[in-house]
Amino acid sequence: MSVGPGPQGAFTEEAFDAAPLEGLLAKYRGQKGSLIPLLQGTQAQYGFVPQEAMTRIAEFLREPLSSVYGVATFYAQFRLVPRGKNVVRVCHGTACHVSGAPLVSLEVERHLEIKDGENTKDMVFTLESVACLGACGMAPVMMINERTYGKLTPDRAVGAIKEFRAGLDAGASPNGNGNGNAPASGAAKEGEAE
Repeated sequence: MSVGPGPQGAFTEEAFDAAPLEGLLAKYRGQKGSLIPLLQGTQAQYGFVPQEAMTRIAEFLREPLSSVYGVATFYAQFRLVPRGKNVVRVCHGTACHVSGAPLVSLEVERHLEIKDGENTKDMVFTLESVACLGACGMAPVMMINERTYGKLTPDRAVGAIKEFRAGLDAGASPNGNGNGNAPASGAAKEGEAE
């Protein structure tokens, strides 16, 4: 499967397994207005929308590939390249921005050796800048998957990523404690004085 630009702009090639897609196409056979549900289902199956899947969907719907591609690129929900196993989101909302988010982002990019929107070479992390994470009182804020880290400095952000990776290497849950409700870094933990 030709994936397109991957980490650091490299291209990856793997065989495309069409079996999951064919099952999805069978589910929508004869239904009008099925393009978006087909793209959503494809992304759920593959983690992104591969070129080969768009080509097969276009054939199935008897639509030009350009139409399928146009819808897939119009909606922000669709990804045309794979994501890393873990997503690091750095908030750039107003509170985070004025509290140092640009410096946090720069240091995270330097540490991971990627830019916003890219994947690490080992596909462990994807870095995303977001408009708001809804934790303005802890600005600047970053999330790794569902775990929130607040009151960050550039060094604390990198430390959180190193700690997270060490946990992965030790076999810990990707969300920190298994349920995504781990205390935010810098926030008082149970039993600690505030």
